[in-house]
Amino acid sequence: MSFTIGEKIRVTVFGQSHADAVGVVIDGLPAGEEIDTDRINSFLKRRAGGQASYTTARKESDEPRILAGLSGGRLCGAPLTAVFENANKRPADYGNLRSIPRPSHADYTAFLKYNGKADMSGGGHFSARLTLPMCFAGAVMIQLLERRGIDIGAHILRIGEESDRSYDPVSNLPEKNAEGSVPVLDPEAGKRMTALMEKTASEGDSVGGIVECKVTGFPAGIGDPIYDSLESRISHGIFGIPAVKGIEFGIGFLAAQSLGSRINDSFVIREGKVLCETNNSGGIQGGISNGMPILFRTAFKPTPSIYKEQRSVDLETMKEVPLKIEGRHDSCIVPRAVPCVEAMCAIILYDELMKNG
Repeated sequence: MSFTIGEKIRVTVFGQSHADAVGVVIDGLPAGEEIDTDRINSFLKRRAGGQASYTTARKESDEPRILAGLSGGRLCGAPLTAVFENANKRPADYGNLRSIPRPSHADYTAFLKYNGKADMSGGGHFSARLTLPMCFAGAVMIQLLERRGIDIGAHILRIGEESDRSYDPVSNLPEKNAEGSVPVLDPEAGKRMTALMEKTASEGDSVGGIVECKVTGFPAGIGDPIYDSLESRISHGIFGIPAVKGIEFGIGFLAAQSLGSRINDSFVIREGKVLCETNNSGGIQGGISNGMPILFRTAFKPTPSIYKEQRSVDLETMKEVPLKIEGRHDSCIVPRAVPCVEAMCAIILYDELMKNG
């Protein structure tokens, strides 16, 4: 099923942007583990809209209603199930999109796939609203991973032409973001990014960016070769986040411009452990973790819903027409995507650990 991911831990999200609710069912979690719901709520607030001029004006409480799976604050063995009510719905904003697809959005392909019957209000089940239950599941997995000494962190590496410094690829210590609404390591980079996002929003346009994610404390020897490589599984999950257009591990595409003698990760012994002197592989070799930090970057395209007039077609009359989009949209989704990357990474890595016992 396209809305379910995982092998030992099965995560299924459901709902639509302007339906009554979105939600998640997580099956296979170990009974007895304590879950801090306050921490889950704090994590979910990081992806909430309505907090800046460059994010959507749509405001929802995003408070999960946990229907099953917890007893006395601990996992009880039943599938953990949570729903989020969609209170701030405005499907009328999307009335003209039933026959006029938004450029670079899922409208046209959904029209073909579902014979014109898909609910495309706010993107329907293609909407980034589905990242809310995804983040709920990830927030649960993050707590379980932390008890195993594994930390996942992400930051904005780039917005348009403005960039932050990168994570230290070798250090196995977590790196914390600077204080502020823009998750970056360098607060000055955050100021430049904010100015760019605000300018873009005022012009009715959108801008994309890159999120960098680092995992520390993940054990060596986890993953499988060929089709179930650790890179493949992480990529499979990350591409479930709307607007993702690319992913690279370690130095990624720069490896194509380099010599093996310069980028091979030499092995060394440090405190009785086999480690690598560098980490150009991003912590994964042969599809299997090597004990170094797992490091990858995810590229997000500019939000396709913009307020500038665009060219489209009317699928009923089969004529080219201008399109001016209404509604509430992010001019840059990258700040809200940072917890989504962390969440999906946690879902995949916890499932991998459970596969390996």
